[in-house]
Amino acid sequence: MPDAVRDFYDHLAGGYHLMFEDWESSMARQAAALGPILERECGAAASVRVLDCACGTGTQSLGLARRGFHVTGADLSSGAIERARVEASQRRLDLPLYVADMRQLSGLPETGFDAVIAMDNALPHLLSDPDLRQAAAQIRGKLKDGGIVMASIRDYDQLMLERPVVQGPAFFSDGGRRRIVFQLWDWKDERRYRFHLYITRETAAGWETHHDAAEYRCVRRDELGRILSDAGFTDVRWLMPPDTGFYQPIVLAKSTSH
Repeated sequence: MPDAVRDFYDHLAGGYHLMFEDWESSMARQAAALGPILERECGAAASVRVLDCACGTGTQSLGLARRGFHVTGADLSSGAIERARVEASQRRLDLPLYVADMRQLSGLPETGFDAVIAMDNALPHLLSDPDLRQAAAQIRGKLKDGGIVMASIRDYDQLMLERPVVQGPAFFSDGGRRRIVFQLWDWKDERRYRFHLYITRETAAGWETHHDAAEYRCVRRDELGRILSDAGFTDVRWLMPPDTGFYQPIVLAKSTSH
């Protein structure tokens, strides 16, 4: 994964919550959507060990830990992991956290997870099929036999046809002051686009704007499914937002014996 992606999330870590109208509510909503899927696939939360291999500042990890899952988090960004540790401590959650690239998970001290998750369009930060294959193999290596991978990506089957250039803006309130969040997508070719995030806040001293950018590579659902199958996963299936209440399509697949 490019250093630019790590730098993007390092810089964004302190203000990551500002992308959401209410980060706490979003955590709860996402955990309410993902938790039942994990329980259906793996068993009751209290018995399920989950590795979030792209945990960022903890949006899914914190929410699932609150629901009783035994969660371990890892992320490429040391800044995001530092923020996640603070958030976990403030909530008194037992949430081991490590700095690790999802293509190199073998260095993590734990293994034999019931589930490995990679949410929020994390996989398309990997800019080639070989990188995706490496990540899929590393994820499988962290799962017990019969464990599952669960990942979400944007609906690139549709987005590659539409090639949108703007997402938002969304207008939020910050203690009586305004906050504006929007994205620009600068398409480089039919597959790649540069994602520009702008967060503009009204402060006592006036308006201030935060800008960061990172690159994504579009991945169709059938392409990701084939990569997972090639890595030794079976029963690859997709769950769409109307069926899950989660905001992106979700892929599930089962690990076969190593």
